[in-house]
Amino acid sequence: MATPSDPTAVDTIDTINDLPKDVPCHARDDLEKRLLRKIDLRMSILLILFTLNLIDRTNISNARLQGFENDLHLHGQQYATTLSILPVGYIMMQVPGNMFLHWLERPSIIIPCCMLVWGAISVLTGTTKKDLAARFFLGFAEAPFFPGMIFLVSKWYKRDELALRIALVSCGSFLSSAFGSLLASAVLQGMQDKLGQAAWRWLFYIEGGITILVAICAIFVLPDFPHNTRWMTPEERALAISRLAEDGHGKADELGKQTTMQGLRDAVSDWKVWWFSVAAMFQLVGQSFFIYFPTLCATLGYDTTVTLLLCAPPWVYAAIVAFFLTWYSDKKQMRYKCFVISNAFGVLASTMSAITMNKAARYISLFLMAQILTGYMLLLGWISNIFAREPAKRAIAIALMNALGQTGGIIGSYVWPLNWGPTYRYSYVICIAALGVSTGMFGCMYLYLKHLNEQIERNERNAKDVNEIREISFKYMV
Repeated sequence: MATPSDPTAVDTIDTINDLPKDVPCHARDDLEKRLLRKIDLRMSILLILFTLNLIDRTNISNARLQGFENDLHLHGQQYATTLSILPVGYIMMQVPGNMFLHWLERPSIIIPCCMLVWGAISVLTGTTKKDLAARFFLGFAEAPFFPGMIFLVSKWYKRDELALRIALVSCGSFLSSAFGSLLASAVLQGMQDKLGQAAWRWLFYIEGGITILVAICAIFVLPDFPHNTRWMTPEERALAISRLAEDGHGKADELGKQTTMQGLRDAVSDWKVWWFSVAAMFQLVGQSFFIYFPTLCATLGYDTTVTLLLCAPPWVYAAIVAFFLTWYSDKKQMRYKCFVISNAFGVLASTMSAITMNKAARYISLFLMAQILTGYMLLLGWISNIFAREPAKRAIAIALMNALGQTGGIIGSYVWPLNWGPTYRYSYVICIAALGVSTGMFGCMYLYLKHLNEQIERNERNAKDVNEIREISFKYMV
């Protein structure tokens, strides 16, 4: 495989410093715009892949409305256990998955292969009589996808482009909830007892089959990394590498020097990675309504079809909010303050639902609640910015934060027991407390990074020559 240390890659990297000198500024800008359009077009398939990823992960909550629990004879906390077993497999494979991706350097192969496996498992889930094992292996197969996707995006875009791009590809979380509910409504209403199968089984067959077909197409569309993607011209490759080097992703002649194991050691020995991971765990507890969204919508008192249709508009609204908030975050190069805005509306939504059973107020709260996923998108962009100069460490840090954060998903599975419904007052109080803790922890990180930036500015003022300034000029985006 091609690496930055190969002769062909060295020739490309040698042109980096020449490109800005030989090419007029406006010509370079035009080339960069064309390059970004080409990358954006290729990356856009990640939106579809992530949508299918979450549809296959959360279709169990739609199946629950059409006899899933009764057919599998689930009682008490058994449904919550079925939900919580998926994050166990998910946590186990995230870090190894991103380590393998960084080592092999072929996301165009690894990501679609993961999809093929989890699509097959989703289809087979429709045949099961005990869903526990299937959910564990589904999490195991899905684990490399999300951190791998975020790492792939972070390898192509500059720091002030990253949050918006992460939000755009992560809008699959909103689309899966919106259009997944619409698809589920059609399947659950029209496929009952077809070929002697329950409608919820058809839901797994159809959605898993779609995933397999799209995964095959993705192999031919997804890019690899800037230095080894085959469909780029030499000029585009040189520019893709140089623009990241200029943005603080490390000197061009140092790209790729850090091995995967060095990245692992650096990540696990950095307290910032662990701080992010624990704070992300609380954030995901606060977002645990996500896997119970159809159940919460059902508290409005409508039948299954209407309930699933009502699930869609809040997620469309959330996607619009995510686009504008992440765009603003990139434009102003602010991460934490935009994160606080998202969490503040989430706390307001949970408070509204906790204190009233009024249908209009609770439905409005679902809109405000749905947008809270934007905060997690901003966190992913933030951690990618913090470790921008160390690709191997960044790969492990993204996976470790997302993996340990998923323990919040395990906890969150037990936050919404049926006997707390239909008000779920205690559940909302737990979510408010968890969001408060995560906001406070990230606030401490914000103040710490701001302090480091002030030190860097002082060092720059005291620097004696240009080369010394270059060595210390990297600043953290806060």
